[in-house]
Amino acid sequence: MASFISSINSPSPILTSISRSQSKRIRVTFVRPVRCDSTSPPPPPSNGGGSSAPLSGISTYGLCAGIGALGFLETGYLSYLKLTGGEAFCPAGGGGAGGCGDVLNSDYAVVFGIPLPVFGLVAYGLVASVGLQMARQDLPFGLSRNEGRAVLLASTTSMATASAYFLYLLSTEFAGTSCPYCLFSAFLSFSLFFIMLKDFSLQEIQKSAGIQLSVVAIVIAALSNSYANVPPQSPNINDIDLQPYKTEITTQSSPFAIALAKHLNSIGAKMYGAFWCSHCIEQKQMFGREAVKLLNYVECFPDGAGKGRKMTKECTAAGLEGFPTWLIKDQVLSGEQDLQALAQASGFDLQDFQPS
Repeated sequence: MASFISSINSPSPILTSISRSQSKRIRVTFVRPVRCDSTSPPPPPSNGGGSSAPLSGISTYGLCAGIGALGFLETGYLSYLKLTGGEAFCPAGGGGAGGCGDVLNSDYAVVFGIPLPVFGLVAYGLVASVGLQMARQDLPFGLSRNEGRAVLLASTTSMATASAYFLYLLSTEFAGTSCPYCLFSAFLSFSLFFIMLKDFSLQEIQKSAGIQLSVVAIVIAALSNSYANVPPQSPNINDIDLQPYKTEITTQSSPFAIALAKHLNSIGAKMYGAFWCSHCIEQKQMFGREAVKLLNYVECFPDGAGKGRKMTKECTAAGLEGFPTWLIKDQVLSGEQDLQALAQASGFDLQDFQPS
């Protein structure tokens, strides 16, 4: 009996095994649901959106507004000078030959009859205005943010295209010419273009590529058409290094030419010329090799021409406009003259001339 009671009170190995097994199962079933219920889907990776996008947008458009304002001031200054006939200040003496004055006053500074700085004034003003409104998130005329971005991209694309075109002209038509205003405006235009381009994703750029290429083509076609009839720029004398030389006079002097040359010399008449002047050579050939030695000829470039060489002080003081120039009894005769005209201007009496 005691053994029976003892067997009842003591746990059976089977029950103990079952109990432990159930306990394990219970722990598993309670632990696993808790772990599953507490797990949530991971948040999507950040793609630059959220609060960072507005901050980036404000920085981009504020920068566009600032750069546009700088360009507006520069082109406003140049537009004022162009419309009032003033001369721009060119640093380091660049206003003279080979300086920015040559560029700003050339035929390339006008597009369809309108001064080029006026176009720049409008373009920079548009970029500055739209950029400022975009930075404030207060676009006019009911424009959406994407429409404002499109306006800025199209404007800066046209400005960068025009700047590239003008830089090409500067390097070809005005080789060696310094133009700080041109370079500064080009720097501003390219800066605006790349700033706006960075604001667009690759997919957006691909979608708008057709429109952008159309803008580029229109700008190039318009400028090319405007400059179609512009004559090529003549080379600047400062870009030439011409050493002095003598041209042989091959014609024989007539008695009349010799007599006229003696008369011109006797009254102090002077012929101003330059060794490279073809009309001066033709004038000498008209007198002939004997008579030309009797003339009071003044060479205005005895040391050569170009590379900083200047006319002699005597020629500069005479205020010459071209070669040859005759100074006869306070009369100034510009250009090649025939012998009869020189005789009449000098008072040489043809009736008194008797050939030997």
